[in-house]
Amino acid sequence: MQNLPPLNALRAFEAAARRLSITAAAEELHVTPGAVSRQIRGLEESLGRQLFIRGHRQISLTAAGAEYFKAVAKAVMDLREATARLTVGDGRQKLKVRAYTTFAMRWLIPRLSGFHAANVGVEVLLTASLDPVDFDHEDIDAAIRLGPGAWPNVTAYRLVPNVLVPVCSPGLAKKVRKPADLARQVLLHSIARPDDWGIWLQQGAGIKAVDPRSGMTYQSSAMAYAAALEGQGFAIAQQFLVEDDLASGKLVAPFRQTVDMGDFTYYLLTPTSRKESKSMAIFRKWLLSEFT
Repeated sequence: MQNLPPLNALRAFEAAARRLSITAAAEELHVTPGAVSRQIRGLEESLGRQLFIRGHRQISLTAAGAEYFKAVAKAVMDLREATARLTVGDGRQKLKVRAYTTFAMRWLIPRLSGFHAANVGVEVLLTASLDPVDFDHEDIDAAIRLGPGAWPNVTAYRLVPNVLVPVCSPGLAKKVRKPADLARQVLLHSIARPDDWGIWLQQGAGIKAVDPRSGMTYQSSAMAYAAALEGQGFAIAQQFLVEDDLASGKLVAPFRQTVDMGDFTYYLLTPTSRKESKSMAIFRKWLLSEFT
């Protein structure tokens, strides 16, 4: 137990690393930005490692911080899942669903409260992972995956068009007039989606003057979007995942060019080897209705 850092410090670090913003983390945790900063500095001192690079009104993760965040985020997700299992009342049907971190954080989680309110007999236990799905050897009922739609031994329900669009803060948008201007800007990447900038630059903008691999790379698209919100660069986004930020004006799409990835998009997967349960049918119909 002596080697475990304080839980409050870990919560502050996880929120700040996920949002790449001390202010946003403070709002999420209902404390002051100063309290978040103190918790993080205390954690850094106890670990003997710097976790964040602090700039003017923005932060980014160090290499050590990014590696630590990966472990802490997984631990927090595991704790939430374990707590959900213990606190779900008897008699409620538990539905185990796996999704990607960014899809879960930016689209599914904000809508799950509405699903649970309308379907009090079903409890969705959500986990996040990039790993391939194996329904024969894993205890999950459904998964939301990105791909071409042709997976063996599953029924795949297409969810949403996958449209790529560059996004940035309103301030950065003033610095570009055409896609070629991105050659002088910072591109933000996700490890999970390394080819998106190259696809958009070639198929959408039709230019070769911009290096699609330049810039900064983050563990997930959610982190790249958070960096874009903080004005750290231009992220290549899946349009439906940033619609709320575009509508509110927090993010801007500075160019009209987009790329529709066609059949390579998000699907709800269920195993063909099992009969669909009543709770799974309820969740499937609700999920599909949210995209219509």
